[in-house]
Amino acid sequence: MAKPTADDMLDEVVARDRRYARDAYIFVHEALEFTVRRTGHRGHVTGRELCEGLCRLALEQFGRLARTVLAHWGVRRSEDVGEIVFNMVEVGLLRKRDEDRREDFAGAVDFQEALDRAFELHLKPETPDEPDQSA
Repeated sequence: MAKPTADDMLDEVVARDRRYARDAYIFVHEALEFTVRRTGHRGHVTGRELCEGLCRLALEQFGRLARTVLAHWGVRRSEDVGEIVFNMVEVGLLRKRDEDRREDFAGAVDFQEALDRAFELHLKPETPDEPDQSA
């Protein structure tokens, strides 16, 4: 029997847990690579680092639609990222350290805050025109 390909393993993980779209798994993997490059770590990042990197990558790729796209894929909170990571570990798409836990992702990043904050308008309140004092 041939060794399963990455696509085969991805098909298996999506079939096991239908909460998340196939694209969510692909994007989490891309976010992991992005985060490893950004942090300079050698292949391992913390749950918080991965969630922060995922938010940055989502903002770069999807702009104002980042939270909508992630939600469409089933990714609404950092705990979802943890579930995806550990689903991928279970089928052999990713590796973990002995000390890595799903709980490492709990509350790691507030997605609403992280994904919407970049687009908040910071308006300066208008002040009434002051009369010209030079006359």
